[in-house]
Parts: sequence; C-alpha cells; structure tokens
Amino acid sequence: MLNKKQSSLSSPVNSILGRSSLWKGDIHTGGESLRIEGGLEGTIFSEGEVTVAPTGTIKGTIHAKHLIVTGYVEGVFRVSECLEIHGTGCVEGEAEVGSLVVDEGGTLQGTCSRRGYTKPQSELGKDYSTKSK
Repeated sequence: MLNKKQSSLSSPVNSILGRSSLWKGDIHTGGESLRIEGGLEGTIFSEGEVTVAPTGTIKGTIHAKHLIVTGYVEGVFRVSECLEIHGTGCVEGEAEVGSLVVDEGGTLQGTCSRRGYTKPQSELGKDYSTKSK
C-alpha cells in the first residue's frame, strides 16, 4: 500500500508500450500519461507526460506537455513545459522546450531552443567572439 507522500510524487501511468513492442505510426494520448519501454517509430501527440524508460527508443516526433527521457529519442521534440534528460537518457535532434533539465550523464545532441525566448535588448549587437587583437 502506498502512503500519501509516495503517491503524490509520481503521476499515474495510463498507457504503456511494453519492452518487446515496436509501434509504427501515431499515438494520441490526450491529457493522459504514456510510458515507452519498447520502440516507437512515428509521432506522439500528448497533452500530458511522456516517459521514455531506459529500455525505450523513439525515432520520430514528440509533441508533449512534459517529456522525461531515461532511454533514447531521436527526432523533433516540441515540449510545452519541461524536457528532463536523466543520467541514462539521450536526446538527439531538434528540441523546443519551455524548460530543460539535464542530469549528469544525460546527453543532448542537436539544437535546443526555449519556447517564447527573446534575446534581451542589452545583448543585441554585442560581439562575443574570441578574436585576438
């Protein structure tokens, strides 16, 4: 039996793609959470949380509110809130995020931009090159 503290720390998983599964195509989850333990080639549309387990691999596109990666994902990622890359996680591709957390050992290879970010006026036009004079 879970106590109140344990149950409030993790959100319930509504759908799981098991370890020995390979899904090809689109997945629409609405606001419910999804955990990928197997493989997926395609697109995920989620208004909730998507978790990629250490055994999970995704090649495709992910649109999610919150993405947690402890496995491997490759493609294009649009995360409205937070992208978390844990120590065993690897993200390769193009990410647009609300916020980003990368634990020690986690890998982000590619480009990452912050949704809605605009460069402060005080930084426009500055040259940060390391040219020697």
